[in-house]
This record gives sequence, C-alpha cells and structure tokens, in this order.
Amino acid sequence: MCGIVGYLGEKNPKTVIIDGLKKLEYRGYDSAGVAIIHNGKTKRIRAQGKLKALEEKVLNEDFNGHVGIGHTRWATHGAPNERNAHPHQVGEVSLVHNGIIENYLEIKAELIKEGAVISSDTDSELVAHLIWKELQKNQNLLLSVQIVLKKIIGAFSIVALWEKSPNELVAFKDGPPLIVGLSKDTEKSEFFVVSDVQAALVHTNRFVYLNDREVVHIKDKAVNYYNADGATLKKEITVLNWTADMVEKMGYRHFMLKELYEQPRSVAAAIAPYIDTDTHAVKFNDQGKSFNSETIFKSIERVIFVACGTSFYASMIGKYLIEQICRVPVDTDIASEFRYRRPVIPKNSLVISVSQSGETADTLAAVRLAKEQGAQVLSITNVAQSSIDREADAHMYMNSGVEIGVASTKAFTSTLALLNVLALQISKARGSLSPVSEKEYVQNLLTIPSQIEVVLAYDKYFSEAAKELQKYKGFLYLGRGVNYPIALEGALKLKELAYMHAEGYAAGEMKHGPLALIDESMAIVVVAPSDELLDKTVSNLQEAKARGGKIISIGTGENKALKDMSEYYLSLPGSLWTTNPIIAVVPLQLMAYHLADSLGYDVDQPRNLAKSVTVE
Repeated sequence: MCGIVGYLGEKNPKTVIIDGLKKLEYRGYDSAGVAIIHNGKTKRIRAQGKLKALEEKVLNEDFNGHVGIGHTRWATHGAPNERNAHPHQVGEVSLVHNGIIENYLEIKAELIKEGAVISSDTDSELVAHLIWKELQKNQNLLLSVQIVLKKIIGAFSIVALWEKSPNELVAFKDGPPLIVGLSKDTEKSEFFVVSDVQAALVHTNRFVYLNDREVVHIKDKAVNYYNADGATLKKEITVLNWTADMVEKMGYRHFMLKELYEQPRSVAAAIAPYIDTDTHAVKFNDQGKSFNSETIFKSIERVIFVACGTSFYASMIGKYLIEQICRVPVDTDIASEFRYRRPVIPKNSLVISVSQSGETADTLAAVRLAKEQGAQVLSITNVAQSSIDREADAHMYMNSGVEIGVASTKAFTSTLALLNVLALQISKARGSLSPVSEKEYVQNLLTIPSQIEVVLAYDKYFSEAAKELQKYKGFLYLGRGVNYPIALEGALKLKELAYMHAEGYAAGEMKHGPLALIDESMAIVVVAPSDELLDKTVSNLQEAKARGGKIISIGTGENKALKDMSEYYLSLPGSLWTTNPIIAVVPLQLMAYHLADSLGYDVDQPRNLAKSVTVE
C-alpha cells in the first residue's frame, strides 16, 4: 500500500523525507507529496506519478522548519492524480494516511452538512477535517487525535502535524504498520515515523512498533505512547541488524535481479538456526514461553495454512511436505477466504501463517480468528516484530533481508526451505523420522544454496531468449505433485511482471479444459524432474505437442525424452523431491524477469500492484 515518512529533528526534513520515500516507492507510486513547516506555515508540494515528479518540484524549494511528513500513494479512494495526492491539508492540519476509512460515507455526509468543503475524492482528507474541527475547540493536537480515533472505522495508519506547533507530530494506527524510529545517538532528539523501517535505516536501527489503536506523541525532545483511551503505555525498543546498504541495488539493474542472486545466501540464512551442521540433524528452536514445539508438534492432529498470493503457493508445497513426511492432514486456505467461510478449526490444530511482510491484512485477520478459536499459531515471516509475528505463538523467520521488488523471489525460496525444516521437525517430534532419513534430508537441504547458484547461470540464457519468447500469445505452466504449485507460481510471476496471459495447471488436468487453448502460438512451460510422475507428465506433454504447442521444459540432468520434444530444455541439478521446487522455481523467476525487462516494463514496480497488501 502507501508509503509514509514523518520526521522531527535537526536535519533538513526535505532530504530525510524524500530519501525515505525513495526507499518506500515500491509500496505505492501513483502520486507523492510532502508537507513541511517553513516560516511558521505549512508548505505542501504534491505531484502525480512516480516520486521523480515530486523530486523535480521540490528540488529548488527551501524549508527552514524541522518537522514534516511525506507520502507515496497507491490509490484506493479517488483517482491517482495530484488533487488526491497526500499530504492532505485542512486549515492548519496536514496528514498522510495509509489504509481505508470504512465509514467515510457517513463522515463525509456529516461534514458536508456542517458546511465543510471537500477538495479531494479521498477518504483520507475527511480525517484531516475531523482533526481540524476538534483542534479549533481544544488547541491540542494529541487530544484532537484521540477524539478522532474513536470516530473512524477501518484499517489505517496516520501521521498528522499542526503548523502552530512546529515541533510536534502525532501518529496512530489500526491495521497497517506504523513504526517509530529513535535516534541512534541517545543524546540527540531525532524522530522518524514510517510505514516501513527501510525508510529510516540509514539514520537509525532503533525502532518502536505501534500496535493497533495506539497513539504516539512526539513533541520537542520527548516521545510518549498512549492507548485509545489515553492511558500511557511503556513500549520496548527493537534494535535491528539491517544495514542501509541492504536496500540498495549494489550494481544490479533492478532490485529484483539483485534479490534473485541473493537466493543462495537467503536460503542458507533461513535454515541455519534450525540445522545442526555437525550431526546433520534438525533442531527445535522455541520462541515464546507458551509454545513448546516438540510437545505441540507431537500432539497436533491437523495443520492449516493461511496465506495469500506467492505465500499461498508456498503453503501448497508445505501441504505436500507435511502430509507425505509426517502423515498429518493439512488444509491450505487463501487467507482472504478463510474467515468468511466460517471455518471449523478442530481441536489440536496448528495454524501456520505465511507472509513475507508480516503485515498482510487478510492473513492477520485469519490469524486472529484462529486464535479466537483456540488454535496455536506459528508464523513464517521475513520481518520480526511485524503485526503477524507479534500475534503468533511461535515464529520462523525467512531471514532474507529486505525484499524491495514487488514480485517476491528470495522470500519464496526461503519459505520453501523453512517448510522443509518444519516438516522434518514435526516428523521428528512424532517419532516417525528415522536418523538415517533425517540425515539424508538435511544433507540434501544443505546443498540447495550451491544448486541455486548453478541454476542462476540460466540468467544469460533467458536474457538472450526473451525476444523470441515475446511472440507467444500465452503461456501454460504445468507441473505434477509438489511441482504443481511451482507451475502456479511461475504463471503468477509472468502475469505480475510481463502482463502476459499465463495459467498454471496440474498437468493431469490438461484434458479437462486447457487442451482447448493450445495451438502454435501457445507456449507450454513444464516442470518435470526425474521422479515417479515423470512418465505421466511426458504423456501430457505429447498431447500438447501434437496440437502445436511449443514446449519449454525444466528437467533433471540430460533428459533426452524431454529435450527432443522441447523448443527449449533446461537441466536442473539432481535433488530430492522435497527440495526440487526450490531450485525449479528459479528459472521461472528468471524467465519472467527477462521477458518483462525486454518488453520495457518496470520490473521492480509492476503496474497496479504494491509490495505489502495491508488492507483488504
């Protein structure tokens, strides 16, 4: 969704805010704006389009104040134009907002009845009207915000400033993330309020995460936290070990390409806390006093995955792993559907939530529902102290570092590696994993980073083939067994990045509809490793080839049968079925990346998409 940066301190707010918004542009890029105090008045500058347009407008602008707010927008209410761009200003109040105000129609009707002039089509401006209305009565920004917080319904994170108080910021949230950054130097008074720590990492590694319906009040050299009823809160400071250079491209053409090449390292980092490299055994790492993984894994009778998008496809692979290795039944649910079907969560169920950001609104709602029904929740996220991470009873971390590209790559492969570990942990806790099998699985898992490096050599291959691949009218991705979700993920990547028609199917479903699509302009992309399903997959491909389909196949080693029937054949290193999806998805990521790049599209920021979906 949208990116937010608020700043109060001795530095030039313009520089801090614009640099912070650059780190967050992946969250929204329909429009952008800043509001900074100058000569005791609010100077507001907004621009339609990407952040570069705003940069050009503020380049020669001076600001002598020390407080300001900035925003990069992904439109929900109102068209993506300058009129609807943030910050919104009403009277002496300016604010930035991420999220949706659900009762905006009632608020708007009330404001218009009172004579308010609404100057945009957004729900965000209405909150500024409400705060300004209260502020005129009480001349207290904090009190005004606390009153308004009780009047608005929805999912929101908001930062507000008042030009009559040039050393004050107030922020509050209910849903989307909002984080307070504190100066590294405890002798200095410098404050950041951001929607993502990336915006402030260059300045500090000390952060405070706001929970829902909490308010932060920053004034002069003090910061205080309150709940919705105005009671003072004591908040813990989290020190992050991320560095600013982790969010730079480091010489790569795009962030996505950099993140593709970081996958060997991120997979290794994901599994490191859970593997004993001396004995080649899995370890149980409990985080949280109420969750003893060995005991809980032994007693669970069902596993339920809740996730969205790429994380949902990873969860589908988790189903194959846990059911086949552990013999425990597994359900996979799209989080946005989970709570609306009034799910039955049996006793002794373990709910596993998967979310790179840890802020996905639908997944967070599913987690809360599961907890209400008494289930234990294990989260798999990339961001410690994210909302889902804080709600969960136990945690596994992708350890992928910052992922800027909207289309997830390294977080996906790290998740698959963690799901391998998790399946082994559950099986071991239940006494069904022999030491010999455990050692074989672990040794195989430890080879995956180096195998990914081998597969990354296909980068140049796809770079050269991209122009030829553009001629196809559509792509049909096929896989069987554990590689069926990889077909779905490959198709998703192509849709996200290259805006081309692509569908993922279980190969055995060819005769149930997809065969009608196939002609000489249709590419068939198949993941067909050397496993017990290979012969059946080859048979499915022969049906497609007989109808003119052009086959791009991904197999194991020098598979002559696949090679002879394919326009393009890619050879993967041999691997166990449990880890083959981790290496098989890499060429599909590369293919989508190079096709999109060859078509001239913005790979890091595909149209209409945002990195973290923090509202429904």
